[in-house]
Amino acid sequence: PAYDFTLRHPGRTRGVACLGIPFSPVPFDFAGTMPEGFYPLRWRQPGRAEADFGRYDIRRVVRTIYVLFSGSEVPVAEQGQETMDLTDGSAPLPGWFTEEDLDVYAALYENSGFGFPIRMPYGSLDKMATQLDARFEVPVLMVMGENDYVMKLPGFEAAVRGGMMAGFAPDLKVAFVPEGSHFVQEQFPAQVNELLLVS
Repeated sequence: PAYDFTLRHPGRTRGVACLGIPFSPVPFDFAGTMPEGFYPLRWRQPGRAEADFGRYDIRRVVRTIYVLFSGSEVPVAEQGQETMDLTDGSAPLPGWFTEEDLDVYAALYENSGFGFPIRMPYGSLDKMATQLDARFEVPVLMVMGENDYVMKLPGFEAAVRGGMMAGFAPDLKVAFVPEGSHFVQEQFPAQVNELLLVS
């Protein structure tokens, strides 16, 4: 949404910063490039994530998401397995995410549920507009964790390191946070804040 808003309203935007996801001029459609068990392919199916999550209490779901998505490997479920089955409830949290953090997040999701976080973005990744002529008129900051599993997704390495994004964003700065995961802003908040403030 931040990239899209910036392209649509450059006069209302001084710059855009995104964490962990490069700009794509075409919809993210992982069908055919990723295994069927890749979570975005499953979670865009109406009711699939809700059924998967509904087997566990909210605290267990949030724990599983933080354990899985903090790793450097792409989370892919096997046939007959769901995403929440990729780790069990005893898996340790990442060192930077405490049981108290988990309590706070679980309490928030108790109130809101997971409906919107599943629909946006997972339910709409393949419905994004094609914008082959996109051009950012404002500075763009892209912050990535060096260990973020998304860098292993098809096309992401080329977009971030190979210069594809620079073709759309002439004033582009890409910053990598060593040891950073997909949750780089939570793992290294001071470093990410500094990057945001000086850019």
